[in-house]
Amino acid sequence: MKQKIFKLKQALRFRRFARKNYAVFNSLHKVINTGVITGCMLTFAATTETAAQSRVSAVGDSIREQELEELIVTGSKAELTMTQTAKLVTVISRAEIERQAVESVSDLLKSIVGLDVRQRGPNGVLSGVAVRGGTFEQTAILLNGANLTNPQTGHYNLDLPINLSDVERIEIIQGPTSLLYGAGAFSGGINIVTKKNSDTGLSLEAKGGMHKFFEAGAREAVKTGASGHSLSSGYASSEGYMRNSDYQTFNALWQSNFSINAHSHLDLQWGINDKKYGANTFYSAAYPDQYDESRSLFAAIKATTGQILKITPQLYWNRHFDHYQLIKNQPTGENFHRTDVVGFNLNIQYGWIAGITNFGGEIRNEGIISGNLGKDSLFNRKPYLLTDNRTNLSAFLEHSFVFEQFTLNLGLLANYNTAFTGDAGLYPSVNAAYWLTPNWKIFASWNNATRMPTFTDLYYKGRTHKGNSDVRPEKSVSLEWGLKYVHPAVSASANGFYMKGVNLIDWVKQHPDSLWETRNLVDLDKTGFETNFTLNMAKIFPKVSGVHLRLGYMFIHQTKDASGLISNYVMDYLKHKFTAGLSHPIYKNLSADWQFRLQDRAGSYTEYKNNQTTGIETPYKPFSILDVKFNWKMNRVNLFLNINNLFDTYYFDLGNVPQPGIWITGGIKYKLPDS
Repeated sequence: MKQKIFKLKQALRFRRFARKNYAVFNSLHKVINTGVITGCMLTFAATTETAAQSRVSAVGDSIREQELEELIVTGSKAELTMTQTAKLVTVISRAEIERQAVESVSDLLKSIVGLDVRQRGPNGVLSGVAVRGGTFEQTAILLNGANLTNPQTGHYNLDLPINLSDVERIEIIQGPTSLLYGAGAFSGGINIVTKKNSDTGLSLEAKGGMHKFFEAGAREAVKTGASGHSLSSGYASSEGYMRNSDYQTFNALWQSNFSINAHSHLDLQWGINDKKYGANTFYSAAYPDQYDESRSLFAAIKATTGQILKITPQLYWNRHFDHYQLIKNQPTGENFHRTDVVGFNLNIQYGWIAGITNFGGEIRNEGIISGNLGKDSLFNRKPYLLTDNRTNLSAFLEHSFVFEQFTLNLGLLANYNTAFTGDAGLYPSVNAAYWLTPNWKIFASWNNATRMPTFTDLYYKGRTHKGNSDVRPEKSVSLEWGLKYVHPAVSASANGFYMKGVNLIDWVKQHPDSLWETRNLVDLDKTGFETNFTLNMAKIFPKVSGVHLRLGYMFIHQTKDASGLISNYVMDYLKHKFTAGLSHPIYKNLSADWQFRLQDRAGSYTEYKNNQTTGIETPYKPFSILDVKFNWKMNRVNLFLNINNLFDTYYFDLGNVPQPGIWITGGIKYKLPDS
């Protein structure tokens, strides 16, 4: 029997939902048909916050009627669709990934208005991503639900063993979300979801361009009966855009998934990320010859079984190794680190007449052996003279009430860390959303979060930085509220947020010539608002196909109590960010995608000239960047030309670390026919 959960015109017509408050329970493990509509533009949005999603038609093709599936996202522990989830979730679709002029996940995240990607090296060599004025340490990074947040330092959070060809979508939750993503999701979380059972066959790609840039990649996917397997690899290198900015990177990812029966599945993953790069001024402008090598190994196994009572255990392991040199090929200032993270998480979901109840927890052990970080060790084998180890234990309980037009989500996280036994605590959350009309939705949330200090925060000792073993975990409470409009032609949202932070960790110093040292700031208040708008011209003018406009703006204001100390991260937040994206056809199979962003950062940095400090605190200057990609598709061949930083803007993401000027690359993708 086909019934509607509530009327949302054509885009939100659920055919498997009974008109009951436990309607979502009936849909568990079933395909949710959202009806047949003509070219819903929301599937083309740069940040897809929609009630329905579809695959993108090739530019120049007539927009055909498509049967869409409602996307399940990780906006809560319960499996809820974008329509049902009470928390605001931003999704970057596969279609958007293919359209943009990007070389890495970090490049892709720059287009999201609520994210601050502070790049040291180009093309994803070394970047940190912060959410809504937070720091790069306060963002949890997950790969298919496995938490890969690096306990040594957030600088390595994006050392991921994946290629862009592996990514199906990226889900972003802005605002504290410890209940969902764990104790590391202090200001937000990013979950990267890879492809499964799609794009069977062999795909090849090659690129080249300025600064002797070269990249090559391949992906093979096969499906055999009830199982699917894929293997991808990618290599990239460049001589760099300035002295000592050369790099070489390699990624490989193997995935297998098995369908045991209709309600039982098993997923296996294994990957490697390997990097070697010149790190000119990365951590101090006084040293232009810094160098780093890093390697990350990742493995995970995840199972799902059951329908009414659904059990999802996951076991994962991530090892990260890095060799840092303050001066390349010299032992002075040389550091070796190896971290191992082993985690097991369990989510048990039960759908019943009162909604969906989820409960479970995670055991996560974080260990390090190092030449610089940790405590004295019996291990004491050069170059690893120090060590530390801690275990984080968490348990959660969440219940979701899903009515016809209303979702209420109540949750509680209990967290305990063996290294900070006096800071164990409870972190509640409440999220609610209500559809006022078929097109208008209001939402609000209240969340509490925490974050453990990294090993670098606690122990680092160097010529320019000094850790502090007395720093304590951060804590915060946040509020968010907003309004969202959904229509096949137009999507828009506006939301405000407030966060109260306690014991925030920052690298600070008393004078410009002092050492950076970690401290707990006494207090921090953050307020801001964000708005997003997308437009599909074809839904207004049917003859205009493939023209899509995306706009976003975010404003943040922060105040802190830090006793007049100079801040290196917490107060260097993006005060204003504006983004604009435009996709349009040019002629037949040729199209273009333009991405513009304007950033105005608060805070300042100590200016250096000729690798010597001037002692002058210089405010960050606003800048704007325009990237464009020209794309030509014909059958199995895709030719493209990327122009990044079209106007050759000179700018810093971090003080004294200049970013690349104009960079032109081009390439070809080819998909072999399935055998």
